[in-house]
Amino acid sequence: MAAIQFKQVNYSLSTLVSQIEMGTLGLPDLQRPFVWKPVKVRDLFDSMYRGYPVGYLLFWDNVVEPGARQIGTDGKQLAPQQLIVDGQQRLTSLYAVIKAQPVVTSDFKKSRIRIAFRPIDEKFEVANPAIEKDIDWIADISDLWDPDGSFLAFVKNYVGRIRESREITEAEELAYENAIQRLRDVINFPFTALSLSSDLDEEMVSEIFVRINSEGVRLNQADFILTLMSVFWEKGRRNLEEFCRDARTPSDSSASPFNYFIQPGPDQLLRVAVAVAFGRARLQHVYSILRGKDLQTKEFSSERRDEQFGLLQKAQEAVLDLTNWHEFFKAVTVSGYRGSRMVASETNLMYGYAMWLIGRIDFGVDLAALRQVIARWFYMCSVTSRYTGSSETQMEADLARLRNLKTADQFVEELDRICGSELTSDFWDIRLPNDLEKRSARTPALFSYYAALCVLDAKVLFSQMTVAELLDPAVKGKKSAIERHHLYPRAYLESIGVTELRDINQIANYALVEWSDNIQISDSPPATYYPQYVHAMSGPEEMSFWHALPESWAQMEYGSFLEARREKMAKVIKAGWEMLNPKATSVEKGGVAEHLSHAPEHWSVEELLERKESARVEFKSSARWSYKRGEKGKEIEDAVVKTVAGFMNRHGGTLIIGVDDEANVLGLAKDLTTIGRDDLDGYENWLTTLFEVSIGKPRLGHITVSFVQIEGDEVARVDVRRSPTPVFSKTSEAASAFFVRAGNSTRELNAQEAHEYIELHFVPQVHSSELRLGRTEEE
Repeated sequence: MAAIQFKQVNYSLSTLVSQIEMGTLGLPDLQRPFVWKPVKVRDLFDSMYRGYPVGYLLFWDNVVEPGARQIGTDGKQLAPQQLIVDGQQRLTSLYAVIKAQPVVTSDFKKSRIRIAFRPIDEKFEVANPAIEKDIDWIADISDLWDPDGSFLAFVKNYVGRIRESREITEAEELAYENAIQRLRDVINFPFTALSLSSDLDEEMVSEIFVRINSEGVRLNQADFILTLMSVFWEKGRRNLEEFCRDARTPSDSSASPFNYFIQPGPDQLLRVAVAVAFGRARLQHVYSILRGKDLQTKEFSSERRDEQFGLLQKAQEAVLDLTNWHEFFKAVTVSGYRGSRMVASETNLMYGYAMWLIGRIDFGVDLAALRQVIARWFYMCSVTSRYTGSSETQMEADLARLRNLKTADQFVEELDRICGSELTSDFWDIRLPNDLEKRSARTPALFSYYAALCVLDAKVLFSQMTVAELLDPAVKGKKSAIERHHLYPRAYLESIGVTELRDINQIANYALVEWSDNIQISDSPPATYYPQYVHAMSGPEEMSFWHALPESWAQMEYGSFLEARREKMAKVIKAGWEMLNPKATSVEKGGVAEHLSHAPEHWSVEELLERKESARVEFKSSARWSYKRGEKGKEIEDAVVKTVAGFMNRHGGTLIIGVDDEANVLGLAKDLTTIGRDDLDGYENWLTTLFEVSIGKPRLGHITVSFVQIEGDEVARVDVRRSPTPVFSKTSEAASAFFVRAGNSTRELNAQEAHEYIELHFVPQVHSSELRLGRTEEE
């Protein structure tokens, strides 16, 4: 038989409570989330009262030297000699009730565990308002162990209350007193603990836990590290808990970690801190390192422990920094994702945050470049499900690829290289369409499709609103602003013999529409409702591309429609990727190159008139002449300036002058009379001067003016490229205004809106001044 790796030790509850209070038994701070329901605490006290066994405790001897530093909210005097592996919830329950201490619930709210006891029938209950008013009940048994109270006075007071309400016999009074005394004696209840040897590592301890625990829940490495933090760095553990609590509710005024993507748990943030501090994703050896163990000599050292905790502390400060936290989510937003409803993997999100921090802190990548590369990285990781399955192994490999890099450029290039190696032609053409052959409402491929629609600034099907606008998680109403619509409605499919839900609810049968359209379409066959909507759509070709609608799809056989649409959805996701990563743009069919071939700068004026106005196409009757007032007007010039500036601040676009909103050609004759010249060179000169004065000379390179004759009349075509920096405009009404193209209109943003928009889309070139965390290549 092998050497025995444990010893059996008996304790009374009073001894356990005392050791927890002194700190020699490492029960984590009561401010960490407590997961037991009050009824389980009630049952625990009931079992102990009746003398029933309540299970073994499992401790792990801790290697500490005399006088080791230890931090605790209760002024604990000694470093913990033992850590609690199994029994934390039981001991937390008992300690919290006996000491009348509040605990933090799973939603991070403070609460007292109040257990009531009725001596007349020796019944336990969770306290409630009715019990508090009933004199037969002791509403809070914590009063029995109040060190400042008198037990005899307590019993006398209780019996006196009963006597005032009714007559009781001496035998009944004695029974009450005995029951209360028995309850108070629970403090002497015997516990048996198995104390594991300090020579065992955390994996062995976890295995032992699984073998003796009836629930068989394996402890993970994060559990051990969080427990160790409670012992040696309780403030750090508490900071994690407070951050997680504050991330759950919006703040009225002060900055907070609240966001629409994740309500993180301490273990998730810990993994980020470990990746930043030690360049590791596997936590297997991190626990030993934080205990101060030399992995070669197997010896423990308090100096080594303090050094490693110092690295973790510095990393955690960066992880919990609110500026870092929210800057990362801006990168996620740039990648097209708009909240937790679109995030299939929180692990992907947290590892993305680790990459952001490493890029910012270790390599000093400026915010502009970092935001873009992390947007690409997150998009790739999401669409490929990179961290699904063996997430630690994959992240460990990714971190290893960064260890020999030195510069910001190398960091960006390496992440882009990895992205390129994953997003191959086989991925786009074979794997991704196969991933879309599912019915799950929460699948990475579907969310990537929605993200691509946001990146491409696509409109919702049959709507002038964009997908990004209606997926905004901050906008909530009684009905969801946007709904998933069955392109082939369920009732229609059932009428033609398609009855299996796995076929009806295929991803490829869903499109995003406004809820009102979803209701109106109801169960109509696509061949009936689609023609009614298609004539009202602006830019039907672009709408068909965004929503992956095959040609003549409404008349297709259902199975063929699904197969064709999956391929087109994959092309839209690819287009989103190429919009984020211009270097990846190809001339392949279905890529951004093909998508951009449908962009206005690639269309003739005749084609633009057929497609009508859209997010990137605008018609103006004139640039100076007011047809309404019959004279020139500054407001007409302002409208042209606003449109061009709005295009520059969005995705670019094309303005046609001399055509009304209904695509009727009016020509430029009226405008020419107002500038005193009748030649097009003069008109182009006047337009250029207008843009130079209103938008600025440096922007003129983003504008191309040309003329074309339509139906015998000249019209002006103004092609506008997106500006890499924010464009403020001067109009007759304002010295500086900020305009953005939204749908088929141009909107002016107020100061706060413009600031937020610029932060998200135009990042200043600010370089990081933070120092590296001190990792070496060998680590």
